[in-house]
Amino acid sequence: MSFINEAIVKTVTIMPKPVVGFFSKRYIAGETLEDAINVVKYLNSKGIYATIDVLGESIKNKEEAIKYKNEAIEVLEAIDEHKLLSNLSIKPTQMGLNISVDFAYEQIKEIVSKAAQLGNFVRIDMEDSSTTDNTIEVYKRLFNNLQNVGIVIQSYLKRSFSDVVQLNGLGTNYRLCKGIYVEPPEIAFKDKQAIRDNFLKILKQMFLDGNYVGIATHDKYLIDEAYKMIQELKIPKNKFEFQMLLGVREDLRDKINRDGYKIRIYVPFGKEWYAYSLRRLKENPSIARHIVKSFLTFGKM
Repeated sequence: MSFINEAIVKTVTIMPKPVVGFFSKRYIAGETLEDAINVVKYLNSKGIYATIDVLGESIKNKEEAIKYKNEAIEVLEAIDEHKLLSNLSIKPTQMGLNISVDFAYEQIKEIVSKAAQLGNFVRIDMEDSSTTDNTIEVYKRLFNNLQNVGIVIQSYLKRSFSDVVQLNGLGTNYRLCKGIYVEPPEIAFKDKQAIRDNFLKILKQMFLDGNYVGIATHDKYLIDEAYKMIQELKIPKNKFEFQMLLGVREDLRDKINRDGYKIRIYVPFGKEWYAYSLRRLKENPSIARHIVKSFLTFGKM
């Protein structure tokens, strides 16, 4: 199966850029902030919330990181100007985490402070395991003075439950997801059900300790189990929301919305859409398989 997955990923990565763009556009708002605003307005019209992300990560120099920081602040100002039901998501390596933890902290602090002035919230995304400790460190430092900030926990990492036990004491606001980065079996669960079981174990602990949770999944099994847990533990609606990626499982998205639960969609935009798409395809061959299948089907039409 791994050989097949590798072959599928290679097939996608050698496709012309316009072809990749054609099949990726439903998952990306566009290249400009205006594109993202329009997508969020549409979602808001359906009673659906959003979190906007400027594409780009693993920045190598401070000048580029500062540019992305300024773009993030522009997003916050646009959300305020257009009265959007949206917050902001950022990647710590986009803000210079791999250059300097202190530098990234100051960058993110400026963004979170601006969000606080505007009555908004910032989600610090979690990236691959090499950044986990530093990301948590930055989050803790921020939370000492600013509470309008949250973090992401990935259930496929074996360390995650212990991290949650520690972070729950702060009153952490979470996004809980499975995780998509390729990690070694020494530190990450590889079995699908093991990842699901850990997801639900972590979710229950977050709920029991009174934390706010963004339940981020497209897995109907996990959504159904989360529904049951919410009802059994009598979790009030102001303590959780569901989260999904733009363009993925819109049927489940709309069902959750109809069921009266808050649903938030991750809306990425930016000129780095091609690199973002290829990275995601390499990290998740199952998505690449769908694109190849769609391409072949499209070619027969």
